[in-house]
Amino acid sequence: MTSNMSTTEGRNPATSNLDELTPAELLRVMNDEDHKVADAVAAALPQITAVVEAATERLQRGGRLIYMGAGTSGRLGVLDAAEIPPTFSAPPEQVVGLLAGGQGAMFKAVEGAEDSAELGVADLDALGVGPDDLVVGIAASGRTPYVIGGLDHAREVGAATASIACNADADVSRHADIAIELDNGPEVLTGSTRLKAGTSQKLTLNMISTATMVGLGKVYGNLMVDVAPTNAKLRERAVRIVRAATDCAEDAARAALEASGGHAKTAIVMILLGVDADQARGRLEASQGFVRAAVAD
Repeated sequence: MTSNMSTTEGRNPATSNLDELTPAELLRVMNDEDHKVADAVAAALPQITAVVEAATERLQRGGRLIYMGAGTSGRLGVLDAAEIPPTFSAPPEQVVGLLAGGQGAMFKAVEGAEDSAELGVADLDALGVGPDDLVVGIAASGRTPYVIGGLDHAREVGAATASIACNADADVSRHADIAIELDNGPEVLTGSTRLKAGTSQKLTLNMISTATMVGLGKVYGNLMVDVAPTNAKLRERAVRIVRAATDCAEDAARAALEASGGHAKTAIVMILLGVDADQARGRLEASQGFVRAAVAD
């Protein structure tokens, strides 16, 4: 590996004979390499914490968390954003994923899209990005023009910015207010950043979105009390959540959920305080949506 080669493009000496390994040997070395990912994320926890704090503050004042990236990095951002509404009943415009090349690039690569800084600017302009927003640029290589162009534009219009790269001293880090660098070492398959790099990015995005939603009052204990009961599985989950939070009988949980329009948070406050749905909603509104504060008396 030359001195100016990025880690994500380097050759991994542990897999130099990858094509000679048996399936069992290959999977063992992949698993060994994957163990390094959690340590790489752990080393970046201070920066990830700063991103969560910035995201929570901006979403509390009505802003947005906007992910942007290309290829695997962009798809992971879109995936994380798409999971937020059903998990936390958050409006879909609160956490947004931008992918170079648009929605079609989710399923088929759009060649050249990641090389356009102007496209990154245009995609953010289409959202009307501004000072209340946090833009997180995701680039495994740390040098994707689409992401760098978007981050520069976001800073120009007053938005907060963060970057996630999988190389140390990444170019993109110099274009963000908060720089997360995840050094996983070279990939098992040289340059295939959908492997360790993608895994570390997914872990980091999980942390950012989940911790931010906890900070917005979307969780009680470790229960997802703002779950949107949009299908049979989630309706049954809502029943289990209410029962776990209140230690009530199943029929009481179902009755409270029916009275609250299926909203687990409201049902929990109803049962714990012995109030009706309107009173429970009032308590939640007064506590900015935090169940623990709503039932504190």
